[in-house]
Amino acid sequence: MPSPQTLLQNKKTQRIIELLEEGGAADVYFVGGAVRDYLLGEQRFKDVDIEVFGLNYEEIVHILSPYFHVNLVGKSFGTVKVNQQIDVSVPRRESKLGIGHKGFQIMSDPSMTFADAARRRDFTVNAIGMRRDGTIADPYHGVDDLRQNILRATSDAFGEDPLRVLRAMQFVSRFGFRADEKTIAMCRALKSEFSTLSAERIFGEWNKWAAKSRFPSLGLRLLESTGWLECFPEIAALRGTKQHPLWHREGDAWEHTAAVVDAMARIVLEKKYDDSLRLTLMFAGLLHDVGKPLTLTEKEPGVWHSPKHAEAGVPLAKTFLEKMRASERLIASVLPLVREHQTHISLPLYEQPTDAMVRRLAYRLAPANVKLWSELCAADMAGCDNDRNLCRAHSTRPWLDAAHRLGVFDAPPQSLLFGRDLIDLGVKPGPEMGEILREAFEAQLDGQFLNYGDAMNWLKKRVV
Repeated sequence: MPSPQTLLQNKKTQRIIELLEEGGAADVYFVGGAVRDYLLGEQRFKDVDIEVFGLNYEEIVHILSPYFHVNLVGKSFGTVKVNQQIDVSVPRRESKLGIGHKGFQIMSDPSMTFADAARRRDFTVNAIGMRRDGTIADPYHGVDDLRQNILRATSDAFGEDPLRVLRAMQFVSRFGFRADEKTIAMCRALKSEFSTLSAERIFGEWNKWAAKSRFPSLGLRLLESTGWLECFPEIAALRGTKQHPLWHREGDAWEHTAAVVDAMARIVLEKKYDDSLRLTLMFAGLLHDVGKPLTLTEKEPGVWHSPKHAEAGVPLAKTFLEKMRASERLIASVLPLVREHQTHISLPLYEQPTDAMVRRLAYRLAPANVKLWSELCAADMAGCDNDRNLCRAHSTRPWLDAAHRLGVFDAPPQSLLFGRDLIDLGVKPGPEMGEILREAFEAQLDGQFLNYGDAMNWLKKRVV
């Protein structure tokens, strides 16, 4: 087991604990995700939470204020944020007063035992405490659950907060945990409270699913087993949506999507994409086929097609993301990937794309790009159980080679001509200028000119 000193972000954290102990704290523990991640072998910790017993909020502030910048905004929760990084909190009691995530009365109580304080935590793996000497407090056997990869509700208090169902979704996806049956039953019982959750909190958990998952399909299957998948109808509709038996021996569109997001998780981890790109790619993988249920047709007995499902999926993907208040940038990046994920398949077998096709694809993908498109296509292919000769016949490689050669692999084509060029030729600003610039860019995409000199020659002929 690595040294518990790895839990100390820096000397400031160690100094905080020393000051609290010198100030009369009965006990001080690292708690929450940092302890869980440490026990799982992680060496770096973005957030460190410290829980202090035997001192009240005002005493903690008094002890730490001479030495650190102390933010008091968490007073109602008994939490002091030190140097904008470290949460130092007093154990608290919570009383359920109403439905939903916010229906609680919270009271700090420094006299609580660690077991009483940990009882309010969502899962046993998050209810473990560690002193700075490495000794463990584990009243709910969270260490055993970590060893067995079990996600278990700490107590019946789990049922007081419906957001914990979505936390379970992202935890099983991140760590490969298996939720026990009692916890799944508690999640089912909370489904009626889904509507009480704010869009921002819902997206917060989906965000972690997308940015941190190694096993994202496990989270989707937990939503299915708890009934919560029905709260996300755009992806719930994938269940039972039949697919072409030659291309998709893995089963329905739901099974395909589960395989695609797992493949995408492997891609983003291997390529070490940042969180922004991970979100784009994971949500693109999740939503790429949401148009299939709407477009499903049986062309002949047992042979199913979903023609134009990529285009049909765009408004559904937009609705899914907008309901959770996803950022405009994320939505703008995901939607063109959904729309274009079958562009290479639209060509006849073994036919090569023209340069104009590749330029236009790069243009339509913005603000995403051909690089991200190729990752979605790769994950989509990996999620298909079929004859790989089919995939080779519809390879993206010619598209990628051309995109590199044309300089549009990771950015859309940029216009060679601008309004100032038309002004130099005597064209005044107005609707005519806009129309000429549109025509010029279309001609550029088609390859009628490839540099500024040729572009000006084209423009002179157009204006005269």
